[in-house]
Amino acid sequence: MPSKSERSEIDSTAVMGYAATRTMERVAASMGGLLVGASIEFAAVRDVTGGGVLLALPSLLAAGLLAHHTELYTLPKGYYGLPSIFLLLALMALARIGSLEQLRYKASGEFGELLGLDRIPEVRTLREKLKLLCQKAGQAALWNIALAKQWITGEQQAEPVFYADGHVRVYHGKLTALPKHYVARQRLFQRASVDYWINAMSGKPFLCFNQPVDHGLVAALREDLVPWLEANSTVSAEHQQCMDADLQVPRFTVIFDREGYSPELFEDLWEKRIAVINYHRYPKEDWPEEEFREELVELAGGVRVKMKLAERESLLGRQKVKVREVRKLAEGGRQISIVSTHYGPEARRLAALLFARWSQENYFRYMRQHFGLDALVEYGSAEVGGGGEAEACQVENQPSQAVGAEPDAADFRACRN
Repeated sequence: MPSKSERSEIDSTAVMGYAATRTMERVAASMGGLLVGASIEFAAVRDVTGGGVLLALPSLLAAGLLAHHTELYTLPKGYYGLPSIFLLLALMALARIGSLEQLRYKASGEFGELLGLDRIPEVRTLREKLKLLCQKAGQAALWNIALAKQWITGEQQAEPVFYADGHVRVYHGKLTALPKHYVARQRLFQRASVDYWINAMSGKPFLCFNQPVDHGLVAALREDLVPWLEANSTVSAEHQQCMDADLQVPRFTVIFDREGYSPELFEDLWEKRIAVINYHRYPKEDWPEEEFREELVELAGGVRVKMKLAERESLLGRQKVKVREVRKLAEGGRQISIVSTHYGPEARRLAALLFARWSQENYFRYMRQHFGLDALVEYGSAEVGGGGEAEACQVENQPSQAVGAEPDAADFRACRN
């Protein structure tokens, strides 16, 4: 711990830095914003609150925090440039600062040390700069696409696999007439919007888009998710050779839950060389237990478990769509049915890919608990289904169940206006 004299020196330095920064801001304003953004320089200091967040800085830069932003965003010349604003928002998330308003209660000088500047901007200044950055609609989506292409390439396997799912954000306010969505756990309809996500097997997110008026996962896959993947996921030269040599090898595989079950969708996607793995929504009678064989299945993360699996070829729907059906014999004799248009891997591989869908569910749960996934982003007016102000809303979810069980919908229990 620093001595009393050292702490006094640190405090005085922070006060001097605050005064100097305010002076620079006033000078920049008087000069019509001609001041070039201050360079980020990290100094050697002690006893800085929250200094551990800087351990994540290399990962943030590797993930592309400061990539492509100058191509899409601009700010008037001033003391706080684009890099400092982007870095500040990232550090706020890491420090679990959920809103700009909460930044008022942080020591400006100490948080400035984390930012590599004398102090952080005032909340009013930060709001003004964010307003400028958000003026042009669609810029964030373009930045997302640029980063997602980089992330997908980094996650590229011999054969790309993506997980798709919807996350319902229940709205309990009274000022916006959002349409109602069915909440499975509560078994009733509530006003909500739906976010659709695409994640990697590890749970890393690639895409999120909001649907205030939702027509279901099948429509979202047809109209939004799969077209986005077709446009933004590249096929490696090695995988293209495999596709040319074997017509059963898909371009990529999409995995989702029972809500997306549609034999017609499966058939339409396979015509584009896109395979699906899904739970069977209407399995027929149980198979004889003699058909099941115990196999060692390697799950995501390298964990190996024993499962009793059996496989047949099945026909689905009125069109009699041909699929592979793999069943897992669970405890108590219950059979979990998996269907897929992917004829390449073994049955145990299909089971491992589908059961790894829990990585996406765990991602949702983590984001709800730590990053306010269900909080609406602003208190401004909304024009979805009627005008009004948005209100913050928070939900909870049950923890993961056993491996291979079909996850239930999110548990929406607590919500504050």
